[in-house]
Amino acid sequence: MLRRGLLAWVFRVALLLVLLCCCLSLIYMLACSPRADDGQVPLPRANSPTGKEGYQALLQEHEEQHRHYISSLKKQISQLKDELQERSEQLKTVQGSLEHGGVGFGAGGVGVGGLMGGDDGMSERSRTDLMEFLRSQLSRAEVHAGTKIPTEYAVVPFESFTLQKVYQLETGLTRHPEEKPVRKDKRDELIEALETALEMLNSPEEEGNIHRRMYAASDFIEGIYRTERDKGTLYELTFKGDRSHEFKRLVFFRPFGPIMKVENERVDTSNMQINIIVPLAKRADKFRQFMHNFREVCVRQDGRIHLTVVYFGKDQVSEVKAILENTSKVVNFKNYTFIQLNEEFSRGKGLDVGARAWKGNNVLLFFCDVDIYFTSEFLNACRLNAQPGKRVFYPVLFSQYNPGLIYGHHDAIPPIEQQLVIKKDTGFWRDFGFGMTCQYRSDFINIGGFDVDIKGWGGEDVHLYRKYLHSNLVVVRTPVRGLLHLWHEKRVDELTAEQYKMCMQSKAMNEASHGQLGMLVFRREIEAHLRKQKHKTSLKKT
Repeated sequence: MLRRGLLAWVFRVALLLVLLCCCLSLIYMLACSPRADDGQVPLPRANSPTGKEGYQALLQEHEEQHRHYISSLKKQISQLKDELQERSEQLKTVQGSLEHGGVGFGAGGVGVGGLMGGDDGMSERSRTDLMEFLRSQLSRAEVHAGTKIPTEYAVVPFESFTLQKVYQLETGLTRHPEEKPVRKDKRDELIEALETALEMLNSPEEEGNIHRRMYAASDFIEGIYRTERDKGTLYELTFKGDRSHEFKRLVFFRPFGPIMKVENERVDTSNMQINIIVPLAKRADKFRQFMHNFREVCVRQDGRIHLTVVYFGKDQVSEVKAILENTSKVVNFKNYTFIQLNEEFSRGKGLDVGARAWKGNNVLLFFCDVDIYFTSEFLNACRLNAQPGKRVFYPVLFSQYNPGLIYGHHDAIPPIEQQLVIKKDTGFWRDFGFGMTCQYRSDFINIGGFDVDIKGWGGEDVHLYRKYLHSNLVVVRTPVRGLLHLWHEKRVDELTAEQYKMCMQSKAMNEASHGQLGMLVFRREIEAHLRKQKHKTSLKKT
């Protein structure tokens, strides 16, 4: 009896344990099975009756989400375009206000004027921020006054351009002294400046005379421009005026925004005389060549030139005087001064003496060497780019290579007029030379003139150039197509160590282009190769 009761109790306990294990297993499965969280759709089983329809519904839902996302992006892009268009219109409105008296660009700074009036959709804060930006860009850029520059290497040079070409100073073996055709982005930029200038010149508000002539692109003579990377781009464009020796010059500034007018002035050069000062010692044959060009350009074409020759020593002095007197008789030219110094040649001393010898009113000085060829267009550029108390002009001239190397043989050398072509194989921009310069006598005297203690060749021009860079005058440095340095043999005797080094460097650069010099260096290898090829050809024929 007791045994039967014990078995029944054990059976009940076992049954309870089994039931407890089943309950625990069920609870465990419910707790650990995956749930459909917020926004997460449980994937149907592939073998379920509705598996295919479930996948299609899920894909449609994701596609709808992507459509909403793309629609949102398009809406944002549209809003950004509208904001950009609105800001562009605001800037154009500001530009119009600047041009019609809203803002003045005089030496006293920028005035707000009419910009604050009117309802053009521009908030007060936006106007203030924009005006602060314009003020800062204009005040920092070299527009009305020069910025003191520590060395000549920190100068940002101008580039000059015409309707067809851009004359550039960028160096490199693949670069050309002139760019044609002009790169599209640069061409579009310069065309915009030119079109803005023409629109302004032909504007009815510009002049009261209703019978004035209309300006066209053919009236454009030349322009210069330069970009200061942290400020903007300055443009100066010159057009033909209504009369001879009269020009229209327009100045624009683009502070990384719409182009703005800075100046529009009429420049009358009819009474601007230039005193060309030439220091000389011996070299009567070069002086004869110089005077031939002088007669054609300065006397027959220009007619507003005074020539000052400062001669050192006594050798060949009679020949030089005879050349001057003969020119005076042939073309009836009396506007010249001859100064003789019985001392060792010093270019700086000669130019300094010639500048100080002038007794008339303030005159524009052009410091020139006897081996320089220039055109009447350059003389106009000299007058337009130098202003007393404001600007000095340091043109970058085109230096001619050795014609004997360029044309292969002395008998094949064409006349000088046919050699003066600005190409990569005929010469280079002499961006390391600062000897040819135009400045008014008053500025030359105020800056202290040349260092007359420098003897011989080189050094005096850089010294004067640095003086101007340290002053408040604007230094206009740009390549000029009408000013050329004729090749001549370099003399390197009786110089200091530094002058000798400079002279030899200049001599090496003046002979020929990199490719032409390479052909000379490898001449023997080239000749041996040609002989070899000729021998192979003759063997094949036999």
